[in-house]
Amino acid sequence: MKTTTVYVCQGCGYQSPKWLGKCPDCGAWNTLAEEVRGREKAGGPSRASGAKAVPLCEVAGETEERLSCGISEFDRVLGGGLVAGSLVLIGGDPGIGKSTILLQVMNHLAESAGPVLYVSGEESARQTRLRAERLGIRGPKLLVLAETSLETILGQIAELAPRAVVIDSIQTMFSAGLESAPGSVSQVRECAGKLMVAAKRSGVPTFIVGHVTKDGALAGPRVLEHMVDTVLYFEGDQGHAFRILRAVKNRFGSTNEIGVFEMKEGGLREVANPSALFLSERPVGVSGSAVVTTIEGSRPLLVELQALVTPSSLGMPRRTTLGVDHNRLALLVAVLDKKVGLHLSGSDIFLNAAGGARLNEPAADLGMVTALASSHLDKVIDPQTVVIGEVGLAGEVRAITQPETRVREAAKLGFTRAVIPAGSIKQVSPLPGMEVIGVRSVEEALERLL
Repeated sequence: MKTTTVYVCQGCGYQSPKWLGKCPDCGAWNTLAEEVRGREKAGGPSRASGAKAVPLCEVAGETEERLSCGISEFDRVLGGGLVAGSLVLIGGDPGIGKSTILLQVMNHLAESAGPVLYVSGEESARQTRLRAERLGIRGPKLLVLAETSLETILGQIAELAPRAVVIDSIQTMFSAGLESAPGSVSQVRECAGKLMVAAKRSGVPTFIVGHVTKDGALAGPRVLEHMVDTVLYFEGDQGHAFRILRAVKNRFGSTNEIGVFEMKEGGLREVANPSALFLSERPVGVSGSAVVTTIEGSRPLLVELQALVTPSSLGMPRRTTLGVDHNRLALLVAVLDKKVGLHLSGSDIFLNAAGGARLNEPAADLGMVTALASSHLDKVIDPQTVVIGEVGLAGEVRAITQPETRVREAAKLGFTRAVIPAGSIKQVSPLPGMEVIGVRSVEEALERLL
């Protein structure tokens, strides 16, 4: 076995025989680190496994049995529960609650399915116990292992045969076969690869906790996200009590589902009615506030949009957004200027999705437009009205998907009027106590609302 020295980019995994200040692949500066690797001699043993190709129709098509995590919001995001042998990567900002939610999930699995293994590479077993006591967890079947050696961990998994495993975190693990430091691209890739093989062979579902960079992306090589079956992001502002669990990749379910949790002293608690949470502190009788209905997977959510339009003293007025697309705001401001006659080009504009929610679908356009117009004209929108619709460049209000689901969710929370596109009004059945108004243009919508 010969050794060789290579320089590996810690951001993308690019390899170079010499050190470079800037990575040629991803363009990052000062990210190439030296790693010493072993190199097998030519003519080494063959790695052929003897597998043979078979026709697709002859492959056994068994339905995957799912294991419930005991937390319905978590099961929803996974697609109905854990699949045997699946590898799940969960990332999020430090202190957001990744370890907390996984400790709660493992406690439920231990009570319902049998022994589970929680591997902590960042905390001692005593620290993990103190956190568990704070959460009210005293499960005798929840096994804790404070270890960073991958070989030792794999040996314990083979010996204990747990129903599920948590690796917290992948950046602290190291394999003795590599001389690079824990957290390097090579170590993360090697450890994740061996854990994937172990999960598929044993059928034990495995959770991997991953750190995130300052840009919010998962740290380590991008290949890490390709290797796993599911990628979950735990999001939220530490200034707010709620957290959102979102799937960005899922081989066994939809990537549109979200789970909503609330952080309390006893840990994370699932929120049965997220719409009520998002609207809990909504001010009444204030201009610049509009309520929209967005669809996250199969779940309708009501979110308050807040706009503030003020005269600017700057040569280039500010445009600030939180929870909505900045480019979308620029488009809608141009529509209001050109098609409605509201001159906003000389004003500072601030637009916020209250509560830390994120709105990505076009159905929130009409809500943004009405909130901006309400703030600019200082006129209050009826607090019992929900506004839904996509806005085009000609100022028209376009049809939306699932209009009846959105209107019904608003009616459940006590709203009495819904302004929706005229092209979607035929899809909404009459609801007692709910007035549904169809509009064809932004100007018509503003006439109805302001």
